Amino acid sequence: MSDTQEMRSIAEVILDDALDKPLDYQIPEELTGKVLYGSRVKVPVRTSMRVGTVVGVKETSPFAKLVQIAELLSEKTLVTDEIFQLCKWIAAYYCTPLRKVLKTALPSGVRGKVREKQQLFVKSNLSLNQLAEICESLRNTHSSQAQVLDVVLKSPKGILLSKLQEIAKVTRGPIDTLVKKKILTCQKIQIDRSILNDEEYFPTKHKRLNPEQKQTLEKIQESLDANRFEVRLIHGVTGSGKTEVYLQAIEYALKKKRGVIFLVPEIALTSQMIEKLKARFQEKIAILHHRLSDGERFDAWHQIRDGKALIAIGARSAIFCPIQNLGLVIVDEEHEASYKQSDEAPAYHARDVAVMRGKFANATVILGSATPSIETYYNAKKGKYQLSVLHTRADSAHMPHITIVDMKEEIAKNKGFTLFSNSLLEAIKQRIEIGEQVILFLNRRGYHTSQMCKSCTYVLQCPQCDVSLTFHLGDNVLACHLCDYRLSPPPRVCPHCKAEGSLKFKGAGTEMVERALHAILPEIRTLRMDADTTRHKGSHELLFKSFRSGKADILIGTQMIAKGLHFPQVTLVGVLNADGNLQIPDFRASETVFQLLTQVAGRSGRGSLPGQVIIQTHLPDHKVIELAKNQDYEGFFEQEIGMRELFGYPPFTHLIKLTFSGKDPNRVQNYASSLQRQLIQQLPSDFEILPVVPCGRTKIKGDFRFQFLIKALKMGQLIKLLQTIEGKEKEVRLSIDVDPLSTFF
Repeated sequence: MSDTQEMRSIAEVILDDALDKPLDYQIPEELTGKVLYGSRVKVPVRTSMRVGTVVGVKETSPFAKLVQIAELLSEKTLVTDEIFQLCKWIAAYYCTPLRKVLKTALPSGVRGKVREKQQLFVKSNLSLNQLAEICESLRNTHSSQAQVLDVVLKSPKGILLSKLQEIAKVTRGPIDTLVKKKILTCQKIQIDRSILNDEEYFPTKHKRLNPEQKQTLEKIQESLDANRFEVRLIHGVTGSGKTEVYLQAIEYALKKKRGVIFLVPEIALTSQMIEKLKARFQEKIAILHHRLSDGERFDAWHQIRDGKALIAIGARSAIFCPIQNLGLVIVDEEHEASYKQSDEAPAYHARDVAVMRGKFANATVILGSATPSIETYYNAKKGKYQLSVLHTRADSAHMPHITIVDMKEEIAKNKGFTLFSNSLLEAIKQRIEIGEQVILFLNRRGYHTSQMCKSCTYVLQCPQCDVSLTFHLGDNVLACHLCDYRLSPPPRVCPHCKAEGSLKFKGAGTEMVERALHAILPEIRTLRMDADTTRHKGSHELLFKSFRSGKADILIGTQMIAKGLHFPQVTLVGVLNADGNLQIPDFRASETVFQLLTQVAGRSGRGSLPGQVIIQTHLPDHKVIELAKNQDYEGFFEQEIGMRELFGYPPFTHLIKLTFSGKDPNRVQNYASSLQRQLIQQLPSDFEILPVVPCGRTKIKGDFRFQFLIKALKMGQLIKLLQTIEGKEKEVRLSIDVDPLSTFF
């Protein structure tokens, strides 16, 4: 290395893969002024070419000889200052290399080789009357040219060349002839691959707000007027009209020429919210979620980047979109676990990232929920966030009547297992007879949850994962829901004791619920919504539209039907097993069950018709189920916050989970233990480091997993230390999850 050398122009590049530190490259003369902060470039690294992002442009480098950038991949700056600042915060807080954060922030369609889609477009150079005259003159002599003009006459604004050829049933020749005669023009245009292109929506006007909604909106407007960063929690009961407040807040932000990011927890909710946005606003709306093709994502992202779309809606990764002049960020159903990325680094929580994005942009952040997370509500109680409460349902709708059914008594009455209590079956029959709709909730998919041997009690498990195989009747297969291992047909001989005919199925999933209902009520029409029925693109929208339009009497589903959906004709909700998650040894188990029960109960009676909820449980006296029945969030919060403080859990401490995985369980456990001992020596005594234990799912996809937790009052010192330890054991993967949602799995 030589002394610092003056250079005309040097770019600092972070590669997408491999190295975590930026490398210096010389900018070629022909690219001077074009390679900018945030540009995407291709650069040589030893014997190969790599792609990376420019994170700085400077005049000097400590290195004597620099290799030149090979290719500029983007004319536009793809990472704005605001997003780069956000990425640096995420990298620091979530202990993740900046390259991985940038990879998350830039969708694959934007990072890759996807380009604008162009097609040839044909239109007339003449008036319609002139075109009609020419068409008639060609009818007998050049019939194919006349056929072309017939189609063009029906498309006065123009038509795509491919569509013109298809309708007119002609080759390219007649069209080229008409272009040469200057009757038609054929030119390239950019095609928008947006999934909203062909959709039409009936316009709606904003609704009259009740006093609570109006006061909430006024507070948001004050914040927008002042260009002030503020986080406002809207805690409204299910059906209280939070969405209408969102829509009118968006309207106000757009009037002030401010951009809007609207986050929803799952794709299932995106279609319903898009419908409401498109019906209310004429402005271009961009959609961002993982089910889009790379081309659709590329077009949506660039519409946002170029200021053509002022509203961006999507799941958690939409928080990184380059919206211009950001003024409002909405996080709907802020308590939802799907906002947290846990399967790969960075393990960020989109709600918390949204708060930081709002801070960097001086924007207003709205967090909305009927059942806020304990941490969020605690922040609102302490004054860190501003709180608005909506106590009543909008449009004069009433809260549903909720009944608890003790399934132990039902099993005794029926002298064996039953899916449906007598009261639930009677209620279903009554609602169907009068033309109302029903939702049945069971948070288990498949037909049976396991297959067990009666002789030796062996349960068939996935060979790659520490979970039992689930039976799916439709495919006649035993499947693993973690790695998708499949065994078909299911065995008749026990693999453990070799007993024949002793294998019996146990447990019930949504597939069994649907089949059992048809056996009891043959005439009913059902729809099932779970991970099996929503695998394909557009399946969520199709199922929701079918149910909303009355093509089914009953919607059966897992937790994806419990989140913010609005079906005015639903007057009965049945929860088939309310207490499954209460048995999980996790400090959030009670919170998860309370939220789920409250949310699913909130799907009933959202229109003018009164609602009913029947909750089936084996633990009817459990305090959480009683609080959920009474929709008593305040009571639940007071009970839960006392327990959290007593045992030192969030929001009173920060939690960090270190998970170790690898093929050799001894090596994994040994590395975890050595690192745990190292941290005990290096950290002060006010950090609590818990013992190394197997993860709740000890084995996934052939990897054995161990973990330990750290409780910290302040994060700074711990984060700096954790950033230095990753990857010191080649055979063991370490993942660091800051503020984990689950401490068990």
